[in-house]
Amino acid sequence: MKLGKFEIYPTTDGFIRLDGGAMFGVVPRILWEKVCSPDEKNRIYMGLNCPLIKTSKYNILIDTGTGTKCSEKLRQMYGIENNPSLRKSLSNHGFSVEDINIVINSHLHLDHCGGDTTFDDAGKIIPTFPNAKYFIHKGEWEDALNVNERTKGSYIQEDYLPLWDSGNLELVEGDEIEIVKGVSLIRTGGHTQFHCCIKICSEGQTAFYLADLIPTVAHLPYPYIMGYDLFPLETLEQKKRLLPQAFEENWLLLFEHDPKINMGYLKKKDDKFIIEEVK
Repeated sequence: MKLGKFEIYPTTDGFIRLDGGAMFGVVPRILWEKVCSPDEKNRIYMGLNCPLIKTSKYNILIDTGTGTKCSEKLRQMYGIENNPSLRKSLSNHGFSVEDINIVINSHLHLDHCGGDTTFDDAGKIIPTFPNAKYFIHKGEWEDALNVNERTKGSYIQEDYLPLWDSGNLELVEGDEIEIVKGVSLIRTGGHTQFHCCIKICSEGQTAFYLADLIPTVAHLPYPYIMGYDLFPLETLEQKKRLLPQAFEENWLLLFEHDPKINMGYLKKKDDKFIIEEVK
């Protein structure tokens, strides 16, 4: 996908299954199961989409999926399928882990940063992308190091702590932080206090990586908000602010967790937002 002078590659770390009720919060199952059919454990099938942005100077990876370090217990609980793995997906598009210059994490939940690190031949946990600088919001980093009873199940410190020791980590602050020209972290809150989306701009065109603000196309309606969100009313306000802007300005929306649609443009049908997929 071309976006101005940038290229966007739909790389992925495979698939995950999460509880449908948790994924749709207060929305009754009789409504959400029409668009996301659950399995026998009430889980819905979701993608681990981690787009690669190629600029003239940098190869930028946004989020890294679960990675392959997960315990068998977690793999079974969440039905994780790294097929393809992020490493294999990058290879399919002509890239290696050594080619990545920048990794941006929207937040540090296990399904978004698990691939930040990996095991070396001796079993030590090291950065997966040795030549990359990892950009993470400082507030999210601090929250990930100071979990509570509500949040501890979502964070696995071995996914990100080794980045501190390796010197690959770059903590940033603010509500809008330009990482490189045309690529910015936008703090939205909602899902976590310092959850970020990523805005990509080139030659007057804009793409917007929604991360867990709007994880799938099924979450476009305003009240379809995850039970996982720590600040759901913030999520609601951000959706009401960003979706009309994305529609009016014709942004390309990138979905992290939709298992079928990686990206598309907003259209309106019967006064409701729908997605016109871009393949």
